[in-house]
Amino acid sequence: MTAMRSVDEALAEITRAAQPLSPETVAIGDAADRVLAADVVAAITQPPFRASAMDGYAIRSPDAAPGARLHVIGVSAAGSPFRGRVGPSQAVRIYTGAVAPDGADRILVQEEALVENDCVVIAVPQTGGTNIREAGIDFSVGAVLKRRGARLSAIDLGLIASSNVSTVSVSRRPLVAYFDNGDELVEPGAALEEGRIVGSNRFALEALVAAWGGSPRYLGRAADDPREVRRKFAEAAGADVVVAVGGASVGDHDYVRRAFEDAGGKIAFTKVSVKPGKPTWFGRLDGACVIGLPGNPASSIVCAILFVKPLIAGLLGESARGGAICASLSAPTKENGARESYLRGQLIGDRTGRLMVTPFVKEDSSLMTPLALGNCLIRRPANAPAAAAGEVVDCIPYGAIAAGGAE
Repeated sequence: MTAMRSVDEALAEITRAAQPLSPETVAIGDAADRVLAADVVAAITQPPFRASAMDGYAIRSPDAAPGARLHVIGVSAAGSPFRGRVGPSQAVRIYTGAVAPDGADRILVQEEALVENDCVVIAVPQTGGTNIREAGIDFSVGAVLKRRGARLSAIDLGLIASSNVSTVSVSRRPLVAYFDNGDELVEPGAALEEGRIVGSNRFALEALVAAWGGSPRYLGRAADDPREVRRKFAEAAGADVVVAVGGASVGDHDYVRRAFEDAGGKIAFTKVSVKPGKPTWFGRLDGACVIGLPGNPASSIVCAILFVKPLIAGLLGESARGGAICASLSAPTKENGARESYLRGQLIGDRTGRLMVTPFVKEDSSLMTPLALGNCLIRRPANAPAAAAGEVVDCIPYGAIAAGGAE
């Protein structure tokens, strides 16, 4: 059935088709922003030994009385532990991160000690903590540090490395082949003849695909010729995802869907009840998921955020796939029509943690400025009534949320 879908129906159909790709093993130094295909399990306990949290002296609690004079019998430094045992009226000079020697159960901070030849005198009462980090207070061997489906951050890489794990299993990056279509398109910097426009969509799409975890491959531009468009689908062989930009409407020169079916593709749906982006379509071709995006720049990018991003997340097996967050409108919006709409807006968080969103007035599907100035899409359900300032709406972030100064 190829009838028009709602946004939720289209998303459900696309995500059902997105089965996680095969895993590959990479070094942790190459794993930033990759999605785990298997849990990461700690190979060691961390810290692996009792360690001093301060520079000072390792002592016994029974000796920790003000004025006590302790004989310093050795030194424990990071990487060079003291091999003996601390006995009564004894101390070991110790440095931060060094192994706490046997027999010692607290660290006398050096600022609270007086040094007299080969002895140390406790200068103040020892009433606080022990200043010793016990083994395993961070994690123990066998602990699951990161779950399958997690996207690895820089901090995650440090955590995994600290557990003595050198490689991780991650999902293969989906190969996303894409092309744009239209006789009217020219490259940036070219002389513009009357009726021509700059083809900008592919530059945004390439960066978005890479940021979402895919491996983008531009197939070039297809003229408004069915044979040339079909050739692009043939050149996409081996890709996990194919994105056709433009030629998605029903005009006499919009050949893309026809060429897709001529190439053996199976259409799942031909339209989505969404504004902007009604001509968005989806199908399968030789095992690849194929999405057709409108040619208008704002429509193309909005629908890439709505549909291509979740498709890539599904192929990666990503557990946290984003989605809508709530924010209060800073300005009213008018009533919505029969299609679910996505207004461009700017999310700002104030010092209290409250999120406010400002919708942009200009919403034409050819306009790039509102997208560039904004950082989110404001969802307006089909036939939604006008919304007043202060009303809570759903927003899909696509950029960093700005920090406001108001309280």
